[in-house]
Amino acid sequence: SDLQKQEERGELLQPLIFVLLVLCSVLLYFKVSLMDPGFVKPEEEEGENKGQGVVIPQIPGDIKLRRCGYCLVKQPMRAKHCQLCQHCVRRYDHHCPWLENCVGERNHPLFIVYLSVQLVVLLWGGHVAWSGLYFEQSWEWVQHNIFLLVSFLLIFTFTIVVLLLLVSQLYLISCNTTTWEFMSHHRISYLRHSELENPFDQGIILNLWRFFC
Repeated sequence: SDLQKQEERGELLQPLIFVLLVLCSVLLYFKVSLMDPGFVKPEEEEGENKGQGVVIPQIPGDIKLRRCGYCLVKQPMRAKHCQLCQHCVRRYDHHCPWLENCVGERNHPLFIVYLSVQLVVLLWGGHVAWSGLYFEQSWEWVQHNIFLLVSFLLIFTFTIVVLLLLVSQLYLISCNTTTWEFMSHHRISYLRHSELENPFDQGIILNLWRFFC
């Protein structure tokens, strides 16, 4: 049959890989959106406060860890309260409206993997949509290809958004800073009073290694 001939020629391999990538992207989406991003629990306060000076010796000793005014837990360094999640999140990066969850210490690496897989799917889908377009200057052609045109424009828009988000995230990770720290540097006490502009930066290679490994 035609299906067997296509299989023998290897023509079914690419569609299969594409479907698997889409499935992987969907699974990653649910995993990142449903998992605990690193909520600070009251029973973990003591353990979280130990060893902060070892990790960041440049932070002045007179800066005390503050108690959250919302959930009343003692916030570890780099934690922030998210009013949408109603929890303090360790190494808080941002609250993602698409995921309806915070991006924090536990799910941040998986969030980067999700963005990477999503970008590959969008680029591949954009290539397929573009390859199906054969331009002609006629209204009939536009009517017959309106679905492909709209699909390509949507894919192109989402690709730009995901690409910019992924590049900005990788840049911040390579500097060992978070979106919240980058945007609110002047309002965060342990950064405002530090002698260094970024006391967490240990070099690009070590920053990436500690984040992903």
